[in-house]
Parts: sequence; structure tokens; C-alpha cells
Amino acid sequence: QLQLVESGGGLVQPGGSLRLSCAASRFTLDYYAIGWFRQAPGKEREGVQCLSSSGRITNYGDSVTGRFAISRDNAKNTAYLQMNDLKPEDTGIYYCAAEYYDCPSTEGGFGSWGQGTQVTVSS
Repeated sequence: QLQLVESGGGLVQPGGSLRLSCAASRFTLDYYAIGWFRQAPGKEREGVQCLSSSGRITNYGDSVTGRFAISRDNAKNTAYLQMNDLKPEDTGIYYCAAEYYDCPSTEGGFGSWGQGTQVTVSS
């Protein structure tokens, strides 16, 4: 079974930055698309971005456009989400997910999920 472990969350002030990591094990990340999702308190989980195995980026919404950037280091079997200019509304649990080769159009298309990492943006 594919295993994903997120890290890098924490408390940050508005305007600050964080870089989340998604470490993959029991499979080679090279052939998988990695997506980032988040769930704010009291809200449904929403997609952020996805990076396919070929390097194509899919944006699931426009709330983070220009502020967040997804990347991957296949040599480290790890994907990242660089988050800049963080806002209080970015607060939530951030999850990474994997699916073979290309980015699914919805979160239901991802077969493997991590446990999540908490991000809190507050002064």
C-alpha cells in the first residue's frame, strides 16, 4: 500500500510562509501525480494543486493562485507545497494524495492519502 506522510505545518503569522512536505514510501513517486488538499474548520475539503508525473500542474481553485507552488524532488521521493503570503483563511489541515500518472479532476480520483498536517495562520 502506498504511504504518504505530510510534515512542515505549524503556526505562522499572516503574510508569512511555510513549506509543506509529502514524503512517499513503498512506491516510487516518479510515476505518480501528487495533489495537495486542505480542510478548514467546519468546511469541506478542497483541492489546492496537483502535479502530474509529467510535470503538468492542475489548479483546483483560484484562492491560492500566485501564492502557493507545488513541486517535487523525485530523488528524495518527496513533494512540496510552498505557501507564501499566508492568510488566516488558509488555516486548516493540509493533506497530500497520490494517484498513478495524471492528476484526477476531483479528489475522489486519488487512491492514497496522507494523515494531514495542521497549518494555522494567526497573529
